[in-house]
Amino acid sequence: MLKKLGFLVATLVAAGPLFAGTPGLDQREHNQAHRIHQGVKSGELTRPETRRLARGEARLHRNEARAKSDGVVTARERAHLQHEANVESHRIYRQKHDAQVRP
Repeated sequence: MLKKLGFLVATLVAAGPLFAGTPGLDQREHNQAHRIHQGVKSGELTRPETRRLARGEARLHRNEARAKSDGVVTARERAHLQHEANVESHRIYRQKHDAQVRP
């Protein structure tokens, strides 16, 4: 199970460069995926927490792809993506710093 979660996080990290139209967001997604991976390695994240966070990152990827589907990411779309990335970052922080640890 842990290998599957690690693979999912690694896939998210590797997929970042594919979205070259939003380089700041791409770097941020990479950093957040790294934070999730580090939380798994250190035991700060439980398996359910990791699954939820990985799904959130995947949702951010999908929304970014949807915003780029017409070839242009508008200022409004970019602001929405940044807000979504802020929310995910906050979720990562909260889950890594709660009292739950992986046994």
